[in-house]
Amino acid sequence: MKTKRAILLPKHQKIMEQVGENIKLARKRRKLTTIQVSERAGIDRKTLYQIEKGKPSVSIGAYFNVLRTLRLQDDFLKLAADDEFGRKLQDLAL
Repeated sequence: MKTKRAILLPKHQKIMEQVGENIKLARKRRKLTTIQVSERAGIDRKTLYQIEKGKPSVSIGAYFNVLRTLRLQDDFLKLAADDEFGRKLQDLAL
């Protein structure tokens, strides 16, 4: 059975690639190898490689486990934390 591929617009793919690069740099700053991080995160090394390339097909749980391994799990809470557009829509409805 074929799995669906996540398709992103080029500008959105660039964002994913930047996230992957940020994760890769965080790993390197900690002087951790891909083997160490993948083992600690409970993922395959290929999956870590895909994360560091910003592949959208990797589960959000795998991204979280890598961030947790790098002690960056609190950064996960920043996702969608400041919903400025949603608040404006909410205010318009009042």
